[in-house]
Amino acid sequence: MTALEEKLARWTGPSSLTEQTRQDTTERMIRDAISRHPAFKGVSLKVYAKGSYRNNTNVRSDSDVDIAVECTEVTHVDGKTPRAGSTLKPYSGPWTPAKLRAELTAALKAKFTKGVDATGSTAIQVHSSTARVDADVVPCFEYRYYTSPTVHRPGAKIFKKDGTSTTNYSARQLKYGTEKNNATNYAYKKVVRILKRVENAMVTSGRHREVPSFLIECLVYNCPDRFFARSTWTQRVKGVLAHIITELNKPEPTDSSQRWLEVNRAKYLFTPRQKWTRKDARDFALAAWVYLSLNEA
Repeated sequence: MTALEEKLARWTGPSSLTEQTRQDTTERMIRDAISRHPAFKGVSLKVYAKGSYRNNTNVRSDSDVDIAVECTEVTHVDGKTPRAGSTLKPYSGPWTPAKLRAELTAALKAKFTKGVDATGSTAIQVHSSTARVDADVVPCFEYRYYTSPTVHRPGAKIFKKDGTSTTNYSARQLKYGTEKNNATNYAYKKVVRILKRVENAMVTSGRHREVPSFLIECLVYNCPDRFFARSTWTQRVKGVLAHIITELNKPEPTDSSQRWLEVNRAKYLFTPRQKWTRKDARDFALAAWVYLSLNEA
C-alpha cells in the first residue's frame, strides 16, 4: 500500500468519538433550551439537526452543529396553486420571522449565559466550550413547493434579517445522500470526507482558499457510481476529481436534465444565486489533484 493510499484510507472516517460526543451534547442542550422557553409552550416546532453533522459527512476541522428550529404554525407556499379544498389557510397569528428569531435568541441566552451571538444575518451562533462544539441555530418556517396542485416538496423557509429568504431541503438531502451512499457500498460519504480533509489541509498550508463543505458534498454526489467501485481510495478519488475537472470545464448545459443538482435534488448546483461558480468548483478539484500528486499515482 502506498503512502498516499494509507493517508486517504485514514481520511475516510468521520469525526472522532470525542467530537461526536461533544456534537451530541450540543444538540441536546439546544433542544433543552427550546423546550424550557415559556414563549414556546404549546407552539408547534420541529427541532432537527441538518448539514454535515446530520448527514455524517463532517470531519474534525468542521465539526460544528447546524440545528434548524422550524415553526410549523406557518406554512409558506410556492409553485403551483394547491388544489381546492386544501387545509392550508392564511395565517394571522403572532409568529413572524422577527418574533421567532427574538424568542429563539432569548431561549438560547437563558440556557447558555454567555457565548450566544445573534448578530449574524441568518443563524444564531452558540460558541463552543469544553463540553460542546460551535453551533449554528437557524429559525425557519414550514415550506412547500407545489410541483402540481396535489404534490409538493417539503422544506423550510429561512428569513434573513434584511427580509430576504432562502429555502432548504434537509430531509431530501439526507434521503438522497443515503441512497447514493448505499448504492456505492458506502464509498460516497467516505470520498466526501477525504475531499473535505484535502480542502482543510490545502487551506491550512495556504495552497487554496476555503470551499463550502456543502459544495464539496454536492460535487461528489454528481459523480457516476462507477468511480466509487474502483479498487483503491486513490483510484476512486482520482476518478471523482477527473470527472469534476472534465465536466466543469464545459459550459452549463442547456438541457435541464444534464445540469448538476444539489444533493437534495430540488435545486440546480450552479445558478447566479449560488455563492460559487463552475470555475470555483473546478479550481478546487484541480488544486486537490495537484495537492495529492495524482499525476504520479
